[in-house]
Amino acid sequence: MVLCYASQINVKKVINLSVIEINKDNFEAEFLNSGLPVVMDFWGPQCGPCIALLPKYHELADNPKYHGRVKFCSTDTSKNRRTAVNMKVMSLPTFVFYKDGKEAGRLMGSKATIESVRAKVEELAGK
Repeated sequence: MVLCYASQINVKKVINLSVIEINKDNFEAEFLNSGLPVVMDFWGPQCGPCIALLPKYHELADNPKYHGRVKFCSTDTSKNRRTAVNMKVMSLPTFVFYKDGKEAGRLMGSKATIESVRAKVEELAGK
């Protein structure tokens, strides 16, 4: 994991090779048509809870027990509004879980805690 500062939003941003940044060009291939169960973090730079969850989400993605079993994705809704609208994301943070090409769950707002995300990832991973 690499930490850097995003000067425009004045917060610490986490860059992690275990989390795939999703945009309109790779959304279908990486998220909808993935051969693995997928977790998508919809976040925004002005969302305090989103920024607080980012490092914890990236730490979860770095856990070796999920490598090759669950794909972790993330999208900045301020840059990918259409993707968020198409996925019916109405509040931030929102985590959407996909398995076998279908939505397998969703956590939004105050229910989107790292504990609840971890529990759903465990369920997706088959544990």
